[in-house]
Amino acid sequence: MCTHLRDAPVSSGDVDAERLCQGCAEEGEQHWAHLRQCLSCGYVGCCDSSPRRHATAHHKSSQHPVMRSAEPGETWRWCYVDAQIG
Repeated sequence: MCTHLRDAPVSSGDVDAERLCQGCAEEGEQHWAHLRQCLSCGYVGCCDSSPRRHATAHHKSSQHPVMRSAEPGETWRWCYVDAQIG
């Protein structure tokens, strides 16, 4: 396991009850595939299967290394820096 995953929290708090991608909401878009949550700041963005890929865009602009799945029942985390799942 990489140091980013080892040192990252398991959760950054609960995902908004409305379960929406913050970037898509700002753009007026209402359709995305899956949600991911940044474990550094709690930002919720859509995954790379979504047209706008806000979770990856957030990583690129913030350099926050680890996000987690924000989908119900999923507990995995992803390190963008080391391209590892944990």
